Amino acid sequence: MNTVTIPFPDIKRPGPRPGARSDGEGSVQVQLDPDLKIGNAKVFAIYGKGGIGKSTTSSNLSVAFSKLGKRVLQIGCDPKHDSTFTLTKKLMPTVIDVLETVDFHPEELRVEDFVFPGYNGVMCVEAGGPPAGTGCGGYVVGQTVKLLKEHHLLEETDVVIFDVLGDVVCGGFAAPLQHADRALIVTANDFDSIFAMNRIVQAIGAKAKNYNVRLGGVIANRSAATDQIDKFNDQIGLKLMAHFPDLDVIRRSRLKKSTLFEMEYSPELEAVQNEYMRLAAALWLGAEPLSAVAMKDRDIFDLLGFD
Repeated sequence: MNTVTIPFPDIKRPGPRPGARSDGEGSVQVQLDPDLKIGNAKVFAIYGKGGIGKSTTSSNLSVAFSKLGKRVLQIGCDPKHDSTFTLTKKLMPTVIDVLETVDFHPEELRVEDFVFPGYNGVMCVEAGGPPAGTGCGGYVVGQTVKLLKEHHLLEETDVVIFDVLGDVVCGGFAAPLQHADRALIVTANDFDSIFAMNRIVQAIGAKAKNYNVRLGGVIANRSAATDQIDKFNDQIGLKLMAHFPDLDVIRRSRLKKSTLFEMEYSPELEAVQNEYMRLAAALWLGAEPLSAVAMKDRDIFDLLGFD
C-alpha cells in the first residue's frame, strides 16, 4: 500500500519577541509570522466544546453578516472539514487536500481550487488538518492564511470567521487566536460545556499577552435556560451576547444541508434568524473587549449546580 507523507516542517519554537512575554509557562505554541496579518477585516474566532454547535453558529452568523451587506470569509479549522457544508451543500476539499495535488507547491494553485462560493455570497475555505499523529494544526491554519493573502482575498473581505476545532489544549488549534480581533465562545447551559469554556478563557488570556485578540462574549446554544452560564459569567467577567434555544428546526437545517436562513418560515425560526442578525450587527459595531479571569477547576465544580 502506498503512503503519502505530508511535508509538514519542523515547528520552530521561537522565544517571544523583544519585550513580550511567552504565551504561558512552558508554551510550545506555533507563533504568528508577522507577514501573515490579515489586514482590515474584522476577524472572529469561534470556540467551544466539541459538538456544541460551533459550525452551525459560524455558518449562520456568516450569512447574517452577508445579509448586512458585508463580504464574508468563513474558514473551517477542523480536520473533518464540515464547517461550511450548509453554505456550500457538500463537503469541500481542504487546503491540505489541494496542496497535496500539486506536491505542496502553493504557487500552482488557483483561487477556485480552495475557496468556494456559499449561500448569499459567503466565501468558504476548509483548512483541514494533518493526518492523525503527523503534524500540527497551527501549521495548517498558517498555510491557509498565507494562501489567502497571496491571492489578495483578504484585501476584499470585511469579515473573517474562524470556526475552530473543539476544546483548546493544542497550540495548533489556538493558532486562530493569533489572527482574531475577538474570540467568541459557544456553550450550553451545562457543566461540561462551561468547564470547556473556562479552558478557552485561559487560552485567550495567554494569547492576549502577545496578540490583539480579546474575549468578545458568550453565545448560549442548545439551551432553554442560561442560569448556569449566567452564574459563571458573573463570576469571571464574561457577558452573554446571544441565546439560541434547542429547537428542532436547527437540527433539521443541518440534515437538510441548509442554513437557517433557507428553511421554511415559522415564527420560532424567524426569532432565531432575528437573533443572528442582531448578533452580527452588534459584532460589526464592535464587541466590547472583556478581561475575564479563568477559574480553578475545583472552583467551577463548587460554583455550578443547585443547592
